[in-house]
Amino acid sequence: MALITSPLSNPKLYNFSPLRRRTQRSGLAVFVIPRAISNTSAPKTFLLAPEFSIRLRHNADRRAPAIVTTAALEEAAEPAAATANCGRILLSDVVVNRKRSVFWGRRWNSRDVATAGVVLAMHCVCFFAPFQFNWGAVSVATALYVVTGLFGITLSFHRNLSHRSFKLPKWLEYTFAYCGALALQGNPIDWVSTHRYHHQFCDSERDPHSPTEGFWFSHMSWLFDTSYMIERCGGTNNVGDLQKQPFYRFLAKTYVFHPIALAILLYASGGFPFLVWGMGVRTVWVYHITWLVNSACHVWGRQPWNTGDLSRNNWWVALLAFGEGWHNNHHAFEYSARHGLEWWQFDMTWYVVKFLQFVGLATDVKFPTDVQKQRMVLNEGSFAAETVGFVV
Repeated sequence: MALITSPLSNPKLYNFSPLRRRTQRSGLAVFVIPRAISNTSAPKTFLLAPEFSIRLRHNADRRAPAIVTTAALEEAAEPAAATANCGRILLSDVVVNRKRSVFWGRRWNSRDVATAGVVLAMHCVCFFAPFQFNWGAVSVATALYVVTGLFGITLSFHRNLSHRSFKLPKWLEYTFAYCGALALQGNPIDWVSTHRYHHQFCDSERDPHSPTEGFWFSHMSWLFDTSYMIERCGGTNNVGDLQKQPFYRFLAKTYVFHPIALAILLYASGGFPFLVWGMGVRTVWVYHITWLVNSACHVWGRQPWNTGDLSRNNWWVALLAFGEGWHNNHHAFEYSARHGLEWWQFDMTWYVVKFLQFVGLATDVKFPTDVQKQRMVLNEGSFAAETVGFVV
């Protein structure tokens, strides 16, 4: 990942006292003022004292003295702290160099508490699953796994809305997007914004969920510190294409009510077993499959493409996540509707897109040409920044 290597910002000038001498560097007289002095009642006329003026005149043949505070020294020391080696992730060459603690030592806002509460509640509901088992409930959970995971998250939120890999009629685009809202992973505007930031700042200090801050941070705990992500990436200012559409603004404002309505419908249809399996087990299952793409697919697997990040092709995540596990392929050709680029790379989402194209519902379907793949192999172009592909 890209570490913080930018030069120290311009020294901060303060007229505080007392002064202490720092080691000189190539014709530059530097004085360091302890930060604590700024909060004391020490006379500020010291800088006008004769002794100080004589010292400045003594250095008149040099460059103007730069007076820096210990805050600047701490700023210079931060990159060294940021690159501290916290160890490798198990069975991987990925090094954690910015270990982040999400749960302790910070202030939680209301959104963090709500997000953590929902995730915890869904996991707790799963404890009832062995005692509420019946095949009808399992069938409902399996069906909703496909509806919310395949149609909602991988096809709609990811390949259609985040990357515009193909076009759909608006009625079908909105239907699939609504399925994604029922996955309890946030509304389309928030989800797409975070994912676009991930590609923009992949595995850098601004990536919303990089394993260089810890495996579990990239897997799920990043969700519980929304302020930290906003500080690094900014707000949802990269999804103007969605924000200008009333349907997505409506989903953002009313998002919480739709999963609740689904839970009520499940309970009314099959009682507590349907609620446990259709809402609890299914939601947690789709949670972790989605999160494995963020964590496991940046830690374990192969990298056939030189993408400059940690993305990997992981076959077992691809099986669970409807083809999303061919993650290095995806980072090499972000615009591609097809992630399993080889014939043997199972990609269920791509098969659905091909079917929609066959019946005339999906258009402008993009995937890389052989020429683009060859250029990527030769590293002659940055295809991660490409926005167009081969239309079939």
